[in-house]
Amino acid sequence: MNGRPEPRELLYEGKAKQVYACDDTDVVIVRYKDDATAFNAQKRGTVSEKGVVNNAVSAMLYAELEAFGVPTHFIEQLSQREQLVRRVSIVPVEVIVRNRAAGTFAVRYGVDEGLELDPTVVEWCFKNDALSDPPMNTATAVALGLADELQLEAMFEYAADINDYLSARFAVADLELIDFKLEFGIDAAGELRLADEISPDTCRLWDVASGEKMDKDRFRRDLGGVEEAYQEVWRRLRETQGLPLDLPDHDEAEFEHQHLHELDELDGDDAPGALDGPGGLDGLGAERPRPGERRD
Repeated sequence: MNGRPEPRELLYEGKAKQVYACDDTDVVIVRYKDDATAFNAQKRGTVSEKGVVNNAVSAMLYAELEAFGVPTHFIEQLSQREQLVRRVSIVPVEVIVRNRAAGTFAVRYGVDEGLELDPTVVEWCFKNDALSDPPMNTATAVALGLADELQLEAMFEYAADINDYLSARFAVADLELIDFKLEFGIDAAGELRLADEISPDTCRLWDVASGEKMDKDRFRRDLGGVEEAYQEVWRRLRETQGLPLDLPDHDEAEFEHQHLHELDELDGDDAPGALDGPGGLDGLGAERPRPGERRD
């Protein structure tokens, strides 16, 4: 873009981010805050430099996911706390991807935290703070007009590819991706794009060797060392950027998931959204590329 875009009016302020209008109506500036919330905002606090880390981690991973073939809202990082993104209407369906049992998922089913889930579990939740983001199945999402079947299918497939990439990306940083939350939006051209953020706020990350929690659970569970854990995740990602990844062969391997559509601590306040608001469901957009394919 020509010149640094300047923030204008505040469009929205959420639990973790502020969204500002620009002169270009097709883009917005997202500013990351240090505020931290958990348990549907019943627990609140501040984590020093959390916004700086989450902005940097999201900017890095979104750029990498774009190169991997996943369209995102990300355009560029503007400063330590700000990034420029495409303006999207958020689809009010949160996607939760689980590789291991953790948090309330483990409690709900009476299993040990850390149990490997095979197949990987993918869940839908209705993105609605007032209703505490209730879980739902595909039929519910379609019946309520939250998304259509093609959008949900595309979100599911993107979630599979994102899980493949992020699992391998965090692995080279000696971190295991336990579970994470995704949000998607529709841009001005009607294309579905990954939105919100990917960070220690929205992912459960455990140290491969020790099993130490390196994510927002340190805040949720009063484990201490929240700032240090976030900084360590960012340090490891910086130092491993560009290393070869052990990725599945998407030409031969098919991603196998199970929709259980239930709620966990990563939903709602435990995984704050970037561009909360009504979901514009104007269409699916261009044909979805396979991982590694670049868009024109």
